[in-house]
Amino acid sequence: MDAPNAQDLLVLRAVAQTGRFTTAAETLGLNHTTVSRRIAALEKALGGHVLSRGAGGWELTDLGRRAADAAETVAAAVDLLGDDDRGALSGVVRMSATDGFSAFIAAPAFARLRNGNPRLRIEIVAATRRASQTRTGLDLEVVVGEPQVHRAEATRLGTYVLGLYASRRYLAEHGTPSDLAGAVAHPLVYFIDSMLQVDSLDAPRRLLPAMRDALSSTNVFVHVEATRAGAGLGLLPCFMADRHPDLVRILPELVAERLDYWLVVRPDALRQPAVAAVVEALREATRALEPDLLGRRGTAPPGT
Repeated sequence: MDAPNAQDLLVLRAVAQTGRFTTAAETLGLNHTTVSRRIAALEKALGGHVLSRGAGGWELTDLGRRAADAAETVAAAVDLLGDDDRGALSGVVRMSATDGFSAFIAAPAFARLRNGNPRLRIEIVAATRRASQTRTGLDLEVVVGEPQVHRAEATRLGTYVLGLYASRRYLAEHGTPSDLAGAVAHPLVYFIDSMLQVDSLDAPRRLLPAMRDALSSTNVFVHVEATRAGAGLGLLPCFMADRHPDLVRILPELVAERLDYWLVVRPDALRQPAVAAVVEALREATRALEPDLLGRRGTAPPGT
């Protein structure tokens, strides 16, 4: 086996982060042909394939993962040589998370992290879905419910609560239900049942099986705004709904579905200083928002 070229290792690192030759080429300022040629040269030097084609793009082989680890060392050395602000984080970290988590937990945490690390780039893919089995192009994911994953580490980040909400105007017009039997007579605002990919998010429907869907969406921000507009009763994350004084939580002692956020990260990604820092920032932000996540702001009665 010949010694690999350092530049070829950095090209592999970019492909591993994005899952695509074209995107890696754009990131590196190269063309697609050059990326392909450098990967071929790396495979010739190492005596085996470093990438295999998966459903979501290019994935690292076992040999590729070892080469990618070496590429991180090369990248760190290059950053150190070219960075007057030694110790600052750099590079690109890409994560996937649900809409609400992305907006209210991840985005503020990352903004704080970047204040001292201006060369760090963070990309958030907002999506409500199961954990990927390939994680192609992703360094980490935040999903709802305990995931079943391979070649990755999954740890629980924290818990949040779904509650039942309505706008004050809606309750003034239609009355406030005093029990679950009264609640099911109202229309429901929630996810599209046939398109829901996350089993844990389907559990709250069991509390209100007879409620008919009024307005459904794959986006939780639509749920909040539809509920505020009076479309019906919304099953909403408390940490999002409690920010709006025009929303009232209904039957909190009966409808309080606890759901867990789980962090999924590849072990090789976690060895990267930037990824490790992002993970720690997410953990700190989730802990700090625990009262909001659990709906402990209190539930004021309608009209107050």
